[in-house]
Amino acid sequence: MNTKWQQRFMEMAFLCASWSKDPSSKVGAVITQGNRIVSQGFNGYPHGVTDNPDNPRELKYQLTIHAEANALLHSKRDLTGCSIFATHYPCPNCTAMIIQSGITHIYVPEQNDDFLSRWSDQIAVSNTMIDEVGIVVTEVAGFAESNQKTSCSCKANKK
Repeated sequence: MNTKWQQRFMEMAFLCASWSKDPSSKVGAVITQGNRIVSQGFNGYPHGVTDNPDNPRELKYQLTIHAEANALLHSKRDLTGCSIFATHYPCPNCTAMIIQSGITHIYVPEQNDDFLSRWSDQIAVSNTMIDEVGIVVTEVAGFAESNQKTSCSCKANKK
């Protein structure tokens, strides 16, 4: 897979993120094999559960299925050797599910300092698992949190 495909799949992850009804955190994920899309997902409540914007934040966190988990749940196939493109670094729970599914490569945008300062403890837990099993993480440059895309250059970064 070349940079062109990495850019396209990261753009698709951001498109999926835009489908989330969450007003504060829109996250998307795309699972690929080679240059084919296998599955995609975005963060949100389970099917049939009312998206109430007045729910307290703590309840929202308990009800929300993360984008990576939704992509895994919707895949309906063996994901061994696949890659996942996500608009944020995966949390420890999603990382565990990614590992269990057999995915071998995680692509994320470069994370800004604000994101890293708020989530560094969780990222450290994810990285411990990622390092232990040998998943490769690639940060894709050119994708800001605000979904403003510029030309993309990709660099492999095993975290």
